[in-house]
Amino acid sequence: MSALDGRSIRTPLSLDCDVVVVGSGPAGSAVARRLATAGAAVVVVEAGHRVAPTQFARPAFSAMAATYRDLGSSVVVGSAPIPYVQGRMVGGTSPINGAICWRLPRDVWEEWVAADPALGDAIPWERVEKETDEVEARLDVRPTDPAIAGPNNELMARGAEALGLDHRPIRRNVVGCEGLGRCMQGCPAGHKRSVDRTLLQDAEAAGARLLTGTTVRAIEQAGGRAVGIRARTDGGAEVRIQARHAVVLAASAVQTPVLLLQSGIGSPATGEGFAAHPGLSLSGRFAEPVRMWTGATQGHEVTGLRHEGLKFEALGYGHAIMAARIPAVGRPLAAAIADLAHEATWGVALRARARGRVRSLLGRTVVTYSLTPWDIQQLRRGLRVLGEMMLAAGAEHVSPGVRGAPAHTSSLQDLVALERDGPRRASAFRPVMTHLFGTCRMGSDPLRSVVRPDFRHHGLPGLYVADSSVFPSNTGVNPQVSIMALASLCARSVLAAASPAA
Repeated sequence: MSALDGRSIRTPLSLDCDVVVVGSGPAGSAVARRLATAGAAVVVVEAGHRVAPTQFARPAFSAMAATYRDLGSSVVVGSAPIPYVQGRMVGGTSPINGAICWRLPRDVWEEWVAADPALGDAIPWERVEKETDEVEARLDVRPTDPAIAGPNNELMARGAEALGLDHRPIRRNVVGCEGLGRCMQGCPAGHKRSVDRTLLQDAEAAGARLLTGTTVRAIEQAGGRAVGIRARTDGGAEVRIQARHAVVLAASAVQTPVLLLQSGIGSPATGEGFAAHPGLSLSGRFAEPVRMWTGATQGHEVTGLRHEGLKFEALGYGHAIMAARIPAVGRPLAAAIADLAHEATWGVALRARARGRVRSLLGRTVVTYSLTPWDIQQLRRGLRVLGEMMLAAGAEHVSPGVRGAPAHTSSLQDLVALERDGPRRASAFRPVMTHLFGTCRMGSDPLRSVVRPDFRHHGLPGLYVADSSVFPSNTGVNPQVSIMALASLCARSVLAAASPAA
């Protein structure tokens, strides 16, 4: 049997393999696929459960409760509480994200290499591009079909065009999309080419075993190297998995450093350098119906200010989430709900300069992170641009959602004032963070990085890290494809070390 469900495992379990992979998201699935198809005996351990498309709950909050870590309400501690979003299921966040696919930008790669030239030899651009080509082909990445874009995405294109900003349909890993507007809660029709239905499926077809509903508690060591993991199933059983060649961590930029620290494998850089893409949204009211719960959930983006660290995306929410975001009660709330069909919401994601830390305190995960003054200034600029685009697209008024700013405005002067004179306090904004990076950075200096440029842990042979925690910085764009590409390079490193000639 290739898959085991930890909910039904109630007695101790021992498994042997060549490589154990912790996590089944984009990184873990990419590693498992590469290793398994090369003939390695692989076990993938996942804390969440497998969810088939038909099992995604229809109510938005029920779907989130089943598939999001902490119902999507994990929060950083800092100058202001900011939620960060992670999936907790087979496939990680891949089945419940917006399906946005970006290649690693070359300018970001060049930044990494300029800071640490050894990365240029370990992950040369041509190899990154080759792995990316393979990932995109397997995931069927293509621009959003205009036939299912929907008014929300079309309006963003109109606004960007009016302002002279570069924009484009978002490239997404979907096939046969019907524009159901449910990407964030899981596609019930199975049109999303998420990693559980592609890369991980390939790995299982090649012999990899998947153990779900099982939380890894420690990395086991013997003879000065990593030799396996200890875990516990949701059914209450203790699990030991012995790995002859390697342990690969792919549990995310939060859970991976926590597991290292809990296993006593900390180093000066472990958990340091936490980076992310904080994002804000702005809504606007249009005379014509938008019905933003239909069409591609996120089908259009504006890239013209990426050089400033700003990227703009159309957002899609269902009725329940839209209603929960309305800051009103009673009759005003009822009136706003009745008018939801005329509302559009767009977002700006920031390549923030802030850096934070991940720690495990008394068994609890704590992430500390505070936006810098530059970050707050750029978020104000992002809101101004969003508002200008909406008004240019025909919005009657826009709602910035900033404490101290007008609740509604149709004035460009108000938006200019928001950017120039708006709040300087992070608590005045309501950001959400996605795309987490940097807590186990790759690099040549063991005092400033956790893994070598070839993904091997600096201090413990046999241990590798493959997820976005190895990224030296955030990327400013949606990272799922670049995570898979670099994780595939990590798998190649594992295979090279395990070969008889190594």
